Amino acid sequence: MPFLQIGPHRIEYAVTVGTSRRYTYFRFRADRTLEIVVPRGRKVDLASTIRSRQDWIVKHFQEVSRSSRILDEDHVMFDGEPLRLVFEESEEREELVHDPSRKEVVVRSSDRSRVRELVRRWFLRETSRYVVGKLEELSRVLDVKYQRADVRQMKNWGYCTRDGRLSFNWQLIALPERLREYVIMHELAHLSEFNHSRAFKGRLAALCPDYRQRERELDRITSL
Repeated sequence: MPFLQIGPHRIEYAVTVGTSRRYTYFRFRADRTLEIVVPRGRKVDLASTIRSRQDWIVKHFQEVSRSSRILDEDHVMFDGEPLRLVFEESEEREELVHDPSRKEVVVRSSDRSRVRELVRRWFLRETSRYVVGKLEELSRVLDVKYQRADVRQMKNWGYCTRDGRLSFNWQLIALPERLREYVIMHELAHLSEFNHSRAFKGRLAALCPDYRQRERELDRITSL
């Protein structure tokens, strides 16, 4: 992957084509990769554009570098709260036990390398349960209909297709409720505005007046 070297910072980046025919914009993905979205059907002097946004790039790269991680060696985030991760070697059973009262998650397995897979299964089950309930609630309140929804491995937190199919990241349950809710509202808003235009942002603001603050909070969380 190409990268920018700005002072001591090595910043990997990817260039994608957006829906706008006029604007170029920058954003950091959850994996700390800089995404440069260029306008459709228009040539852009990429080097010049990067130089003009260099201060912004460094500032936001430093912010995402300080972001909260969903899983590390000693902790796992669930419902926005860091829980102590305890590994217990066991040849007899393989399981994950969440103990809210002790704010910890115990993983029993014959090999520590199995921790991520057991966390993935736990998250997948809990995220699916959450998405089903929240979609039923919010789609009724917003008076919109979707074709179907699934939970899977994906780069983004959520995605909506033109024919009304919704997909959500299996790690959604790790987020605080206000951010999980925002992701679902964002995708439901796409059912009436399938873009990121001013009309879409107006629709989203009507549903979630502090959506910009929630987006900033979401950007500070690094997925697996």
